[in-house]
Amino acid sequence: MKAVASMTGFASAARPTALGRLTLELRSVNSRFLDLTLKMPDDLRIAEAALREAIGAQLARGKVECRVWIARSAEEVTPQLNASALARLADLAHQVERSLPAATPIGTADVLNWPGVVETPGAEPDALRTQVLAAVDEALALLAESRRREGAALTTVLLAQCSQVEAIASQLTARAPDLIAAVERKLNERLEKALGPALSGISPLTREEVSERIRQEVTLYALKMDVDEEIKRLVTHVCEVRRVLSQGGAVGRRLDFLMQELNREANTVGSKAAAIEMTNASVELKILIEQMREQIQNLE
Repeated sequence: MKAVASMTGFASAARPTALGRLTLELRSVNSRFLDLTLKMPDDLRIAEAALREAIGAQLARGKVECRVWIARSAEEVTPQLNASALARLADLAHQVERSLPAATPIGTADVLNWPGVVETPGAEPDALRTQVLAAVDEALALLAESRRREGAALTTVLLAQCSQVEAIASQLTARAPDLIAAVERKLNERLEKALGPALSGISPLTREEVSERIRQEVTLYALKMDVDEEIKRLVTHVCEVRRVLSQGGAVGRRLDFLMQELNREANTVGSKAAAIEMTNASVELKILIEQMREQIQNLE
């Protein structure tokens, strides 16, 4: 089973090359798609296509920045004189001397600054590409491990929040009958008080008919404020969140959809609330679900 991974991570790798010490860094944060940015010197552009392919094969989502640079040092890179360029320069100097005997002879600084006389040894393109790819392979392995550690930490947080959602749902289930009964009693008292004067005078309705009408209104109101189905769906969605996390792999988009469904049920509970306890529970649920959604945005 593939572990749940975050899109946040950092890794680096280094390799010695003929040009100097090569260092490669990978940084990634959350993004809906794979957004890759490469920053590298012109000496290494020969490996750019292979570098993009290697990163794209390992990462599916995230805003990824790959930085590659080479630290040159005198010990690793020793400048050398180009004998053929030096010979051509000497020949030109002799021609000038024959044509213009009074001309000032060229000095050592002039020779060293002449284009092509001093050159720095480079690296074979194939060897350089191989070293860049070896560095990115190492960095990708370290980045994957970093993202898995972050994913494991986020999974622990999400599972704890799932337990909190379930606890609120359980409290609502236990308290809902008493809350609905209390609201029914208050509504029944208010309706009887409002209809009492009509029964004391001339009215086409009998007391039994008025009582039946009150019972119907109270029953209809109780049905409208019943949140049993919403709580059951809420618990079902939480169970699915747990299942998806236990399954592992790329879970971000699926969990994001489940957060939308959880939020829909929490909003319905709030819209049906007829008691302050139900309103508070709806608010707590929506806060928890939003916190979970923010954490899920970081998951691959």
